[in-house]
Amino acid sequence: MGQLAGKVAVITGASRGLGLAIAQTYAREGAAVVIGARNSRQIEQVVADLRASGAQAAGRSCDVGDLMQVRALADLAVETFGKIDIWVNNAGLSNAYGPTSSIPVQRFEAVINTNVLGTYYGSMVALEHMLPRKSGKLINLLGRGDDGPVKYQNAYASSKIWIRSFTLALAQEHKRDGVGIYAFNPGLVDTDMLRQLEAVEGYEKKLKPLSTVIRWWANDADVPANKALWLASSATDGKTGLVVKVLTTRKVIGGLLNDVTRRITRQPGRDATLSIKSIPAALRAEP
Repeated sequence: MGQLAGKVAVITGASRGLGLAIAQTYAREGAAVVIGARNSRQIEQVVADLRASGAQAAGRSCDVGDLMQVRALADLAVETFGKIDIWVNNAGLSNAYGPTSSIPVQRFEAVINTNVLGTYYGSMVALEHMLPRKSGKLINLLGRGDDGPVKYQNAYASSKIWIRSFTLALAQEHKRDGVGIYAFNPGLVDTDMLRQLEAVEGYEKKLKPLSTVIRWWANDADVPANKALWLASSATDGKTGLVVKVLTTRKVIGGLLNDVTRRITRQPGRDATLSIKSIPAALRAEP
């Protein structure tokens, strides 16, 4: 019997990267998983792979910036497995690196629609199912910027500090309602989102130090996925309002020491190759 045996979990942004790792981890621990992402073909493949491994799984395409699509994802979970016990708002979108004034309006709006509205819609739909039962776990993903401003990453960073405040306010509002509500910062996760980047023309070189940061502190997706498992498990029963971070002070120091040891012993380090695509600066706000 796994830690999540008998539970039904919904994970957004689960066609790849951290969301996929969370879905796989939850499934291994006995949960029936329902996954959503924009790419329907990828969702179909992930569901097929999960079922082939013996897991109970379902999924559908879902743009989390559309409330009706989020409701449809929840409906699929209830129609297929009868309930919703865990909801992970993992879907997230980053933007090109560069000054806010140089980012096209539509790109900024896309980040807000996915990260802010997507978290809001997912949280409201999850609570519609959890509050009447006085049971459930809602996990909202944080990221860089959740504790203060980050220049040249304003759309993403601002969305994450909003998610932190929103999530902790929800936890306070419902602290006696039996639902665990958590803010989860997975730290640096070695996925396509971290390595395949865009930068406003003229700002590409400012991203080069990220290679060093990846070598020091990036984790494979299974590391934060296991922490997300802990949050969803009975270990956090009665502990709503937690803010959990994977990149702790101990991890920061450990990463630096490991790199020093690697250099002394001349051992190869983690591949930290970046792919940086340039985009032109926006000259004016598009209608």
